[in-house]
Amino acid sequence: MHKPKSWSNLLLKTLMSFIGITILSIGTTFLRGGNVGLDPFTAVNTGVSDKLGIGLGIYQLTVNIVLFIFVIWLDRGQIGIGTILNMVLVGFEIQWFTGIYHNLFGYKTSFLIVAADTIIGLLLFTLGSSLYMAPSLGVAPYDAIAPIVSKKTKLSYKTARVIQDILFMIAAVVFTGPVGFATIIVAFFTGPLISWWNEHLSDPIVAVIDDATKPKDERKQATVTTLLSHLGRRTYHTVTNAFETTGTLRKDIKTYSTSELRSQLKIVRRNMRNSREMYQSFVEQYNLIEGELKKRINKANKKKKVTGVAK
Repeated sequence: MHKPKSWSNLLLKTLMSFIGITILSIGTTFLRGGNVGLDPFTAVNTGVSDKLGIGLGIYQLTVNIVLFIFVIWLDRGQIGIGTILNMVLVGFEIQWFTGIYHNLFGYKTSFLIVAADTIIGLLLFTLGSSLYMAPSLGVAPYDAIAPIVSKKTKLSYKTARVIQDILFMIAAVVFTGPVGFATIIVAFFTGPLISWWNEHLSDPIVAVIDDATKPKDERKQATVTTLLSHLGRRTYHTVTNAFETTGTLRKDIKTYSTSELRSQLKIVRRNMRNSREMYQSFVEQYNLIEGELKKRINKANKKKKVTGVAK
């Protein structure tokens, strides 16, 4: 059974989710500013809100509340603080950042502007998505649809998500939402990029937060040196995480997309290489400590012999 996290742990992870949602909104703003298309959900919301003459923030919040009710009914495990932050903030933040974008860059578009907006928008959108989802504080109502459908039917998560995105993309076209080539790019590259951000940034940040907010009794030093104790704790958590990850993979591996499996394979390969290097380092540490102990024992025995002869 997992121990409940401390308030400081929850606060830092909530802050991480908030920063992620803000970065996600800025990324969407760049995609919107360059008129290169938005993600399917934001695209359909933008189209409908424009037709109704309602601000994107108000309309998207309303849609999220409706989806939120269905998610609570079907799978409450998808709901958390991150869910509330996402559904409330994203629409308003995009609306606010769009005003700032046009004040800074105007409304002109060119090939360079479109290319820059697409690259910057995609990178920020996936970075923000990774940061807000990594703490596992719940996902946005839209992001919860595919996992729920996958659980309730025989469809894989990948198939359910593709069908979901296509349906929302069609709706965005019907309501003349901002659908463009970036919408297709986002659909294909969001998963791999989020996995990359998870591996290189978000997951390490979560690990640092977890390590920094452990209870004092878990952080007490043993009688050995501080360095070796720190290495021991890291090794323990590495082994523990390896067992937990293996269990998770064994249970959920069929729900992973092909791109996610390839990303996981790279991670495992890298961890195997790091483990071999770590083992060699531990062998060297063991030999150093054992050699020093033997020297001291021999020195002590020689001193006893000299003392005995003198007597």
